[in-house]
Amino acid sequence: MTDVKIWFQSTKDYVNELKAEMRRVSWPNRKQVEGTTAVVIVSVFAFAGYFAVVDKILATGITRLLAYFAK
Repeated sequence: MTDVKIWFQSTKDYVNELKAEMRRVSWPNRKQVEGTTAVVIVSVFAFAGYFAVVDKILATGITRLLAYFAK
C-alpha cells in the first residue's frame, strides 16, 4: 500500500511541475507559426526537387553502366 501512495504522490508532483513549466513556456504568435510553416513547406519541396534530380541522374548513370557491361 505504501508503494501505491508513493507512486500517487510522485505522479501528482510530476503533474504539478508540468503545469508550472507549461506556464513558463513562451508560445509563438500566429505570424511566427505561419512564417516557420512556410519555411518548412518550401524546404520540403526544395529537397524533394533536389533528390528527384539526383535520383534521375543516378538512375540514368546506373542504367547506362549496366547496359555497357551487358554487351
